[in-house]
Amino acid sequence: MICRLCPRNCGAARSLTEGTGRCSAGLRPRVARAALHQWEEPCISGTRGSGAVFFSFCTLGCKYCQNDDISRGGYGRDVTPARLADIFRELYAQGAHNLNLVTGTHFWPAIREALDLYRPPIPVVWNSSGYERVETVRAMQGYVDIFLPDLKHVSPRLSALCADAPDYFEYASAAVRTMCDQAGPPVYDENGLLLSGVIVRHLILPGCTVDSMRVLDFIAEQLPADTPVSLMRQYTPMPQCRVRGLDRRVSEREYARVLAHYRQLGLSGFVQEAAAAQREYTPPFDLTGVCPQGG
Repeated sequence: MICRLCPRNCGAARSLTEGTGRCSAGLRPRVARAALHQWEEPCISGTRGSGAVFFSFCTLGCKYCQNDDISRGGYGRDVTPARLADIFRELYAQGAHNLNLVTGTHFWPAIREALDLYRPPIPVVWNSSGYERVETVRAMQGYVDIFLPDLKHVSPRLSALCADAPDYFEYASAAVRTMCDQAGPPVYDENGLLLSGVIVRHLILPGCTVDSMRVLDFIAEQLPADTPVSLMRQYTPMPQCRVRGLDRRVSEREYARVLAHYRQLGLSGFVQEAAAAQREYTPPFDLTGVCPQGG
């Protein structure tokens, strides 16, 4: 396969287990963890947890990524679409409120095949960096109920510095607009769980409050007024990150400035407390949630 799934458009050759592109992924999905996950927004995690499937590798590859072992290191186990469908079935049987597909853009054809084999009777969540081609998002029509994209940066310079992707906002803004058009306004059940719609996430970075406010301006001005926004302050410095200024947590003053702008714009959704900025909130990628028979 010659891959053009993501905005990198690298035309990489991909075999079943290896790839020559930026993400290094092969065609067969590599899964790092599949388990009930309690650390999403309340309307996603609910009381029983979100059925999260964490895929290895990443099309964006942020230098500050808290899941570096899987996004760059490729930690995980390769599975067939049939095995992936079984994982979906197992998560549903465990009581998951939804099926949460985390960072799966580079495996979309195999994920779609797995969903054709078994689509659980619960909402399907597409949890991504936001760095998507509009064509890929449109191909998810009928498969994905809830989009949970990041909207990381507006500045091309910051996007280049953090992820070697100066075109990040160009693609992410168009992708998020398409997600809103495709999923429609948020719909909740009687318990407040999200059934369909879009939640836009934004992670505040230290020293980048002006860019954070520009992200929020875009959301307020360009997206439907009822779009929930998840303002995240969980940034934790990681040992592998060598970007100057990203070696500390977000200060109280920085957070207060962005939060005040969020409220001034009349945005609503979810706001993280300071306790979220801890390393222990990173999920354990131990493969125990992936059935031992693998592929």
